[in-house]
Amino acid sequence: MSTAKSVSKKRKHESISSEGVVVKLAASTSGVGPLLALEAPSSTAFKCYANKKAKNESKQPEKAEISHEQDLLVVGETDDVEFISNEAESRRVADSGCRYVIAVHNKRTSTLSILPTTKSPHILTRTVKALKSIPPSAAPSQQDYKQARTTLGETFGTKKAKANIRAQERNRVDVSAMEGVMGHLQQGIDRGAAGLMTTEEAREEADKNRLIPTFDASAVDPEDSYPLHNIIPEVEWKALSISAFDQAAGEKERKALLPFGYSNWVNGHVNTTHADIDSPKRRKKNLKILLYISAMMAFRRAVERRKTITKDELTEKLSAMPSVVVDGLIVRFTETSRGSTSHTSTSTTQTKLLTYMFSLCLKVDNFASDTSQIAHDLNMPVTAINNLFKSLGCKIGLLGDRERSRLGLSAKDATAKRAILNAPIAFPKPRLRRK
Repeated sequence: MSTAKSVSKKRKHESISSEGVVVKLAASTSGVGPLLALEAPSSTAFKCYANKKAKNESKQPEKAEISHEQDLLVVGETDDVEFISNEAESRRVADSGCRYVIAVHNKRTSTLSILPTTKSPHILTRTVKALKSIPPSAAPSQQDYKQARTTLGETFGTKKAKANIRAQERNRVDVSAMEGVMGHLQQGIDRGAAGLMTTEEAREEADKNRLIPTFDASAVDPEDSYPLHNIIPEVEWKALSISAFDQAAGEKERKALLPFGYSNWVNGHVNTTHADIDSPKRRKKNLKILLYISAMMAFRRAVERRKTITKDELTEKLSAMPSVVVDGLIVRFTETSRGSTSHTSTSTTQTKLLTYMFSLCLKVDNFASDTSQIAHDLNMPVTAINNLFKSLGCKIGLLGDRERSRLGLSAKDATAKRAILNAPIAFPKPRLRRK
């Protein structure tokens, strides 16, 4: 009986407690009010600290309250641990939109007051008091990390991993062992570099070794890029005579006057130049150049067909040319062994002969030569001819309408690629090999 009576009294007390709680909405206050701190024991007492208010603080109450709440510093401690709010982490949580509704339960009045605004939690950072006096250990260096990794691999690694570790140890350079000789090495490098050429000197030396006529890199007119007498010496130029061309009755007779009559390019230009009556001076100059080009073609055929050739044989092959011209061609475009009277054509002299010839072709063609026609006359691939023109600073391409009109070319020549020389000369840059 007494037991049933006590049970009924207990149930009656619980119902009264749950029904007696009064839930209400707390009025908004200008103070800070309750705060939410996570990851701390419930019995820990906290204090709040705030910075001074700025004069230009936001006038909107909600924004001002949120900003003021985030600027608070929450500090608490127990016997063993100190807690302090982490401002950066708290702001990150607040910016992510994480907010809580807080209610305060007053046991004395049995009242549950719900705060009118949501609160963002303060994330706490712990510091153990017993460890504060111990200085923090430094982070391991890269060398320590490698050493620990090597030790771990030697102890627990596979055979392949251990072999790789031993190979790395063998290939490792001991820098400390070289500290004593670094000064001597630097001195040796300085002594070796003292005799090296500067960039400008190296460029000038490279220009001297080009197998092309002497050029003027500062010229602004293509006509001045390769001066005429750097290709044909003045004494040879004066010895050339074109009076026989003026007396020739037709194309066949003019062709017979040429040392090399099998070049369509030379024959066509001779007939076109002979008919030019607008400028007698230009006509005479171009006829002389064409005569010299024909002599160079005949000279090339004579020396390339034989391993060695004598001066008398070359004079006989070029009987239509003055002896001073033949002597000049022999000196510039052949090589002679010591104690020998025979002359030999090498790959170097052949390249030099062709570049000198092509520089004269550019002058006749107003610095836009048809390389395919020249390649046909010389029985050479067009690509080889184009590369030689490029070594003179030419660009291979098609002419525009304006350029064709200036040169007097027809529309059918629009598809023919030409070697075009511009000023100042720009030589092709050497290609770098990919590793």
